[in-house]
Amino acid sequence: MLSTSTDTLISLIKLMSKSEKRNFKLFAGRLSDTMKDAKFMQLYDFIDKSPTYSDELAFQKIKGIKKEQLSNLKNHLNKQLLTSLSLQYSSHFPTAEVREALDHAYVLYQKGMYAAALKLLEKARKKAEKINANILLLEIIEFEKKIESQDISSNHINKIEMLMSLSEEAQKSVNQSVEFTNLALQLDAHLMKLGMARNKEDYKAIQSFFKQNLPEHKIEELSFNEKITLYNSLVWYNHITHDFLMCYRYAQKWVDLFDQFPKMKEVDVEMYLKGIHNLLLSLIHIRHHAKYSEVLSLLENVDVTKYNSRNVLLLKDLYLYTALIDKYYWEGTFDEGLEIVPQVEAFIGDAVNRIEDQRVVVLNYKIACLYFGAGKNKDAIRYLNKVIQYKDQSFREDIQCFARILNLIAHFELGNDDLVEYQIKSVYRFLIKMNDLHGVQIEILNFLRKLPLESLNSMDNAFQDLLDKLILLSEEKFEKRPFLYLDIISWLEAKIKKSNVQKVIRDKFLEEQTTGKPIYFPVKKR
Repeated sequence: MLSTSTDTLISLIKLMSKSEKRNFKLFAGRLSDTMKDAKFMQLYDFIDKSPTYSDELAFQKIKGIKKEQLSNLKNHLNKQLLTSLSLQYSSHFPTAEVREALDHAYVLYQKGMYAAALKLLEKARKKAEKINANILLLEIIEFEKKIESQDISSNHINKIEMLMSLSEEAQKSVNQSVEFTNLALQLDAHLMKLGMARNKEDYKAIQSFFKQNLPEHKIEELSFNEKITLYNSLVWYNHITHDFLMCYRYAQKWVDLFDQFPKMKEVDVEMYLKGIHNLLLSLIHIRHHAKYSEVLSLLENVDVTKYNSRNVLLLKDLYLYTALIDKYYWEGTFDEGLEIVPQVEAFIGDAVNRIEDQRVVVLNYKIACLYFGAGKNKDAIRYLNKVIQYKDQSFREDIQCFARILNLIAHFELGNDDLVEYQIKSVYRFLIKMNDLHGVQIEILNFLRKLPLESLNSMDNAFQDLLDKLILLSEEKFEKRPFLYLDIISWLEAKIKKSNVQKVIRDKFLEEQTTGKPIYFPVKKR
């Protein structure tokens, strides 16, 4: 088995572009006049050209390498690769210029060149302030204070007082940003594990947690970074507590803040993309299609190629594919949506080990919903199994639960009555274990359990009975959650109308666009 460090080295080399590899060889050539004989370059060439790597093969192919040398050789190669890439892209890292100035100031300080170091630090401080790099800013100010303390005189008192004031402000900003970030991460972790609040107990628990951990603040006094992390926390909180209008408002503030400070789009483009992503999700929940199309176009037009960052490219593709699938589902154009599935599959394959597992779980669930909406139940089951068979079943418990319910419905559609009857007990136990057996889920499971016993003449009545019950449940705040993951209402309407899910959802969408009113559950009761 390869070590983690070896895996990292191999992955880094395999992910390098042709220009990066060419630049690295030029960089390595400066280190030695006999580059071809340099053992770390021989190791690099071997890893680059070999489809698989093992230490045993390396010993066979690279002459003169001893076993006790290999570990150090890998470390040296890894360091040189990272140094080469850092130099190549330093101009693309907004903080690189500041860090470089800070490093150079340390060199000057060690040489006793205080005035030169202070001049360099002052420029770095202004740059850090401009790009809201508060942690770096605090480090720069503290270093300035250290140098100024070497020669305290009347000429330095004003400067020292100014630096002390700046230091206090920077420290306060950093501390508050850390508190906001911690809160956002905890809410994010809650959402990734459990999803939205399932009942009043969940709601009260998350409400209490949020109030206790939200730092006291005045919005007008917050820095850019503090505001962004605050909006991040508020988006997660309102999403978890089903307040989608407030979720939309804070997601919009998030994106608007980047428009107010366009330079920050270059400094933290990942956070900008995340803000757009959350704005799109909130617009789905408040059913604002025109705005959704506008924001989706904004996302599509973000030029991420200039960042020379695989991570940025990956995030844009992730958010874009998610938004497109949601759009097809919302508009009832499932057949059209299936056309991008090969692209999404290729993206998942290319991004393996580079995006969180929960992202892949959600994408597979969304693809399954596309197939289900298009009436391709076998394919829907294939993707649902990828969700159900995920090794950590406590991960995204909400998606895990609804994937199992949709799987039952897809098997019912295929006429697999025996399999449905067998799986109902398993799903029932799973929902109890996950504490997710609530009104909607109970009614659906009871319906599927009884349906095989119904005669053809009474099946329409059974569908209508379930529909009526779900409509009543949908009026309760915490019972609306299942409908956000699974449009069981449209499926039932399709069964009653002898139609298909795609047509029912499409008709609802078109009516919604014509009337300007959200059409959630249009039904004709008996």
